[in-house]
Amino acid sequence: MDPRKRMIAAIEEDTRETAEWTGRPALAARTLEAMRAVRREAFVPPAAAGRAYENRPQAIGHEQTISQPFIVALMTDLLKLKPEHVVLEVGTGSGYQAAVLAKLARQVFSVEVIGELAERARAALAAEGISNVEVRVGNGAAGWPEHAPFDAIIVTAAAVEVPQALVHQLRSPGRMAIPVGAAHAEQELMLIEKDAVGSVNKRRVLPVAFVPMT
Repeated sequence: MDPRKRMIAAIEEDTRETAEWTGRPALAARTLEAMRAVRREAFVPPAAAGRAYENRPQAIGHEQTISQPFIVALMTDLLKLKPEHVVLEVGTGSGYQAAVLAKLARQVFSVEVIGELAERARAALAAEGISNVEVRVGNGAAGWPEHAPFDAIIVTAAAVEVPQALVHQLRSPGRMAIPVGAAHAEQELMLIEKDAVGSVNKRRVLPVAFVPMT
């Protein structure tokens, strides 16, 4: 089977198996199409290119990882992105999650704390012809106030608690997907929803294991 088709099949299988937690027996067709469209091998180290489509995390250096495809797909799907949306990503990493988001939203602003990773991500995104992602180096927990509010926010590293700066920068209505919990301890993928009048609702989605936010 083609590696991308095998990856999509694995995502669909994991989606069915976790439906009792996530409430999602299937992901949106747009989400899966975005996952198919992005060349994952362009966002992993060259030595790992042959394993790029395996449904597991991949190390990208600096003690950081590119999340397994199922988690990327699930977190993306939770945002319910529309073509006109503007998204904030906290934790650019290799740029892969940003590339997926870029297929679904008008603009992605991504913050990465490690300068070398930010540079690599910019280069990978440019090489793939993805022009609607802007990457800067900074403290992701502070968000990117100059471009707020955001229709959706995605956080790709675990925070001990949900940063209030990110909640403030979320549009009403808006959705945030974020792993919450200490490093090497129990973590939960959380969905934060802000309604049209600014009320905030938090829901646990799935137990997860992410590198800590730095």
